[in-house]
Amino acid sequence: MEPAILITTLVCGMLVKRIGLPPLIGYLAAGFILYIFGVDEKSLPLLQSLASLGVTLLLFAIGLKLDLRSLFKAEVWAGASLHLMGSMLFFIPLLKLLGWIGLEQLTDLAYTQIALLAFALSFSSTIFAVKILEDKGDMQTLYGRVAIGILIMQDIFAVAFLTISKGAIPSWWALGLLLLPFARPIIYKVFDKVGHGELLVLFGLVMALVMGGSLFELVGLKPDLGALIMGILLANHKKSSELAKSMFYFKEVFLIAFFLTVGLNGLPSLSDVGLASILVLLVPVKIGLFIYLLTRFKLRARTSLLTALNLSNYSEFGLIVAAVATYKGWLPPHWMVIIAVAVSISFLFAAPLNTLANRLYQQNPRRLQKLERADLHPEDKPIPVGNPRFLILGMGRIGSGAYDELNSLYPNEVIGVEHKHNVIGFHKKQGRNVIQGDAGDIDFWEKLDDAPNLELVLLAMPHHAGNLFAVEQLKQMNYKGKFSAIVRYSEDVESLKGTGVDSVYNLYEVAGVGFAEHALKQVSSSQPLSHDLKEEIIPIPVYK
Repeated sequence: MEPAILITTLVCGMLVKRIGLPPLIGYLAAGFILYIFGVDEKSLPLLQSLASLGVTLLLFAIGLKLDLRSLFKAEVWAGASLHLMGSMLFFIPLLKLLGWIGLEQLTDLAYTQIALLAFALSFSSTIFAVKILEDKGDMQTLYGRVAIGILIMQDIFAVAFLTISKGAIPSWWALGLLLLPFARPIIYKVFDKVGHGELLVLFGLVMALVMGGSLFELVGLKPDLGALIMGILLANHKKSSELAKSMFYFKEVFLIAFFLTVGLNGLPSLSDVGLASILVLLVPVKIGLFIYLLTRFKLRARTSLLTALNLSNYSEFGLIVAAVATYKGWLPPHWMVIIAVAVSISFLFAAPLNTLANRLYQQNPRRLQKLERADLHPEDKPIPVGNPRFLILGMGRIGSGAYDELNSLYPNEVIGVEHKHNVIGFHKKQGRNVIQGDAGDIDFWEKLDDAPNLELVLLAMPHHAGNLFAVEQLKQMNYKGKFSAIVRYSEDVESLKGTGVDSVYNLYEVAGVGFAEHALKQVSSSQPLSHDLKEEIIPIPVYK
């Protein structure tokens, strides 16, 4: 049966990806298909263990990338808290009303049970949001950091509920966990010694599953909370990003098991699907409440919309809350299946919403901008671009190298644009003139001051769609200068040339040429080059 499970999951994931949706929706579908053919969660205990590992490693990965200070920002802690209360105030009377109307699943529920359901439905999916942000490369954008911060707050609320639901107070030994920050120097020394290979991955697993999960569970706390805290503890280490990348595929494979287990919980009845569909129709209320609250905290309408759409679903933690409630007898067992279906359908609709997020905003910018406050968030205010001759969009390794080369030839006439908050500080410490902005944000282009002396724009962003969008916006601003772009794949060359980009460089081919040129310079500096090498010119692969 195991080969059939793997093949079914692979086929469903590939089919869903082919129509432009995240593969995780295919994994959910695979779970329901496997259940139809007689596979259930109880017959695959290993799958449940892998699913738990996936959630634990996900929280560990979030911790590795989390700036703890972000949780203390008003838009995060207050936004999450107010949204939780607002969602429950909306869901409790509505669910009760649906019970009075005659929906059999709600008719006999007490107010305490309705409140428990409202609590479960108030969460948004950490797994879904992180997957979408990682796929779009937006983990470090302002909206991405706000969304992750809100999700962390929701996870804390869920962990608090799960701890209380045990009916037992954590051990007094749990107070000893307060000493973990003092162990950081020792942990960091071990981190330094493990190197960069398989020992690094093993170190990460030990930190997440042993020092985090097992240690916290031993003193009566949730293992997932321990993994999150251990990730935060390691976040400031210079190799934290490398650790996150090295564990990426472990986390991804284990999360596939999680999505399969959702579908393996059982097939719903038609009435269950109907009720789940009604619950999904209520998701826009969650979106609207997020947009309203976040604009009250001085975020721009676009930032608020992107954050809200990233949270436009029901959560796996809602499933966990429902599972605990049904196990304790607080909710009828069929509610586990109803919420599982609601989560699945909400993912199905949330995926295209996030794909179309920028287009949705561009269709209604003025209506949404009416919600904005006059005194915008410091990170969301317009930033003047100045009057440069050279503009570099994307200040990663390629953009930084281009900046340094141009600045050495034309001092103080180059400006870089980068959307990742943590990268901006690094560049400023290096003395580079870099402003924060998202070149995929229509508002970014509308806020830019005129730069009459701008001659050349270098498109060094990692995503092809972002480069195309930037060219389109600059042309709408009547920019008449030159464009130069970096691509990863040869098939992207023609689409960029079609927009009028003057030169396109293949990233991997340029890297090889640069390496060869560097090697030749080293050889020529130590001994004369042969006649053949002097005559041969290594061309930079540029498509004009």
